[in-house]
Amino acid sequence: MTNSWVCSAEHCVSSPLGVIAVLCGVAAFWFYIQQVTNWKLFTYLPPLLFIYATPVFLNNLDVIPNDSPVYSGLSSFLLPVFIVLMLIKVDVPAAMRIMGKGILVMLMGTAGVVVGAVVAYAIVHRWLAEDAWKGFGALAGSWIGGTGNMAAVSEMLDTPPEQFGLAVLADNVIYIVWLPILLASKNFADQFNKWTNVPEGRLRAMDAASAQMITDEAAPEMRQYVYIAAIAIGVTWISSALADSIFAAQSSAYPNLNIVLSQSTWRILLITTIALALSTTPVAKLPNATAIGTAMIYVFVAGMGARASVEGFGQAPAFLLGAFIWIFIHGAFCLLGAKIFRVDVHSVAIASAANIGAAASAPIVAAFHRPSLVPVSVLMALIGYALGNYIAPLTGHLARIVAGQ
Repeated sequence: MTNSWVCSAEHCVSSPLGVIAVLCGVAAFWFYIQQVTNWKLFTYLPPLLFIYATPVFLNNLDVIPNDSPVYSGLSSFLLPVFIVLMLIKVDVPAAMRIMGKGILVMLMGTAGVVVGAVVAYAIVHRWLAEDAWKGFGALAGSWIGGTGNMAAVSEMLDTPPEQFGLAVLADNVIYIVWLPILLASKNFADQFNKWTNVPEGRLRAMDAASAQMITDEAAPEMRQYVYIAAIAIGVTWISSALADSIFAAQSSAYPNLNIVLSQSTWRILLITTIALALSTTPVAKLPNATAIGTAMIYVFVAGMGARASVEGFGQAPAFLLGAFIWIFIHGAFCLLGAKIFRVDVHSVAIASAANIGAAASAPIVAAFHRPSLVPVSVLMALIGYALGNYIAPLTGHLARIVAGQ
């Protein structure tokens, strides 16, 4: 008799429980390494890249399977839950009150992500697979909102794991280049603010408004975790049921729309919309929702890596070229927004970080530029999360259409 822990002829780990344990273990391992070593490497290559890449190699070395019921379960259950948990904490009024026109610069940066994706894909698509626009859509999700949006949009567009991997790779390579640029921009604050004609007193007003923010959450109680679970699972159930009905009606009346508005797309759009509605209620005060949702995102990303093949990474040079073209178009839009709305360099850097780096990077940039703005930088990143699930899928389809695919 063969013990259950001994490697089979095909995979060392094949049971669903074993696969889940590996995915969670991979995520936990890299965060533990980051915590205990404090290597500077992780400043430039966040754990996300390693959390994705490790299961890629485990899969291709036949340690874990590339096809498991776990992976569909992550898409069906984990993904919608973390979308709800991330979005119920969005506070648009607070961000507007503190940053003012800085929010408009962030929206200009978002427009730059859309335009940049379309232009870049039109240039490089000839060297990429025909479905690479789905990878561009997933990357647009990350650059509008964050990793959670990347995961959600990949589900909406049915992005192949290899294209998702290219998006993760490009996201992290660009991060290495873009973060130092955002940090270094502080050295040109006086010249920049003079160029944009920043109104006198803007910085003092932002500091004062930010000081009034209450950022410390109360210690969570057991019953609050039950509330969080009930809300997240309830929203998922309601949205899934509505999506089934809407998609069935659409397929009957307007079947041509199915390529853009799939059943998964409807489900995630409904989840996003309901969660944002709940963010205006006392539900937003539930503690630890963002932390729990973020942890789930990393397990989901590990699951995407487990499905990928290393063969798809041969397209990496062309994909990265497109990403570099794309990011500088985003930067040009941010500069244009700063000039139009007369916004300071600190706000512009935080706005761009809220797009490109999301909640992981915006506070880093804020702490370097102006520590008083760290709390609002998180709010700006969450606004990006709110926008990403709506705009990023559209961005992917616009890239496809412009490329004639």
